[in-house]
Amino acid sequence: MLEQLLSTSNDWVPFLLRLTLGIVIFPHGAQKLLGWFGGYGFKGTFGFLTGQVGLPGIVAFLVIIGESFGSAALILGFLTRFSAISIAIIMFGAAFLAHRQNGFFINWSGAQKGEGYEFHILAIGLGIALGFTGGGAFSLDLFLSQILR
Repeated sequence: MLEQLLSTSNDWVPFLLRLTLGIVIFPHGAQKLLGWFGGYGFKGTFGFLTGQVGLPGIVAFLVIIGESFGSAALILGFLTRFSAISIAIIMFGAAFLAHRQNGFFINWSGAQKGEGYEFHILAIGLGIALGFTGGGAFSLDLFLSQILR
């Protein structure tokens, strides 16, 4: 099972996909876990997710950890399939629970009440693609899978 999870090719496309998703999601995870980039940190985010959004505590914890450590894992290409699918699931939940009512578009002009879900669709697509391909070139998955052979 570990071999299947780590399996990937030495292709550049998954490498570019995982770096893109990892780099874009990392600041969101750092906001939630560490309070960087104007975020509320673990305590504030956990309170928001359990209070206002209504998520169970374990789900709120997994969202925070998934975005934080999952994005770092993607950048390194470690457990890419698991990390990417986890982020896709988190983005689906965010789009459905927190952004759906704001419509499709990101709030570029400040005219909406909140942000739309177009960003989430892109992240979901990247995550699903990486779930199929694995980490690609320059990934720890590729390195580890070669050792396990």
